[in-house]
Amino acid sequence: MTTLLRVEDLEFKQKPKRGFFKKQSKFTLSKVSFELNAGETLAILGENGSGKSLLGKLLVGAEVPSGGHIYLNGQKLSPYNLKQRCLNIRMVFQHSNESLNPGINVAKILGNPLILNTKLNASERQKKIEDTLKLVGLLPDHMFFYRHMLSDGQRQRLALAKALILDPQVIVADEPFAALDPSVRSQTINLIMKLQKDLGLGFIFISHNLGIIRHISDRVLIMQDGNLVETGKTDVIFNWPKSEYTEKLIKSHQSLITPR
Repeated sequence: MTTLLRVEDLEFKQKPKRGFFKKQSKFTLSKVSFELNAGETLAILGENGSGKSLLGKLLVGAEVPSGGHIYLNGQKLSPYNLKQRCLNIRMVFQHSNESLNPGINVAKILGNPLILNTKLNASERQKKIEDTLKLVGLLPDHMFFYRHMLSDGQRQRLALAKALILDPQVIVADEPFAALDPSVRSQTINLIMKLQKDLGLGFIFISHNLGIIRHISDRVLIMQDGNLVETGKTDVIFNWPKSEYTEKLIKSHQSLITPR
């Protein structure tokens, strides 16, 4: 398989800030390295505060790393060239409401990134918006809707359309299903898996839901307190975990799904 994304020794050292009463603690993400192939899903798993969401932000350029390098198709990405990063690596957030402006309609939500990052004219932008809406299972007429007019599932599909509108090669999804009810969650998971197959996207899926991770991921990266604990193929990690921390996570998941 073709290596799409390569991360080498990526790290982040947060400078401590002083509050009114005490010095705030700093968070350090130790050196993390991994590869992502085209058409592959890498899951980043860990408890709250493990650094998994921070790692996602470093990949999309929302945070600047203290060290290390990110390569896309063998080309080094500059941590300061946000347009280069924005075009190729896009993010889907857990709460779609936070990423969708309630004051503008869907056409503008999807059209603004095209205006800022492409040379498409008005008619070409409209066609691109319609095609992307269809791609995620929405109707062309949805471009006239506002955020409050959409259901939770439709908002998450719109958030996915917003990530896809610039034809990225990698999608980073940070807990994209946590706020959805089970039936809508299942539909969204199936949609993402279909899009990945059809478009050859690389997916980085951040979660603590082991059931979903086991279902959709090819490989898993385990994080704890800002450190990379272990990584490997999903089946291998779930059946033969090397670290006590990974084994604890898997056993806690199995205790929830095993009938008493």
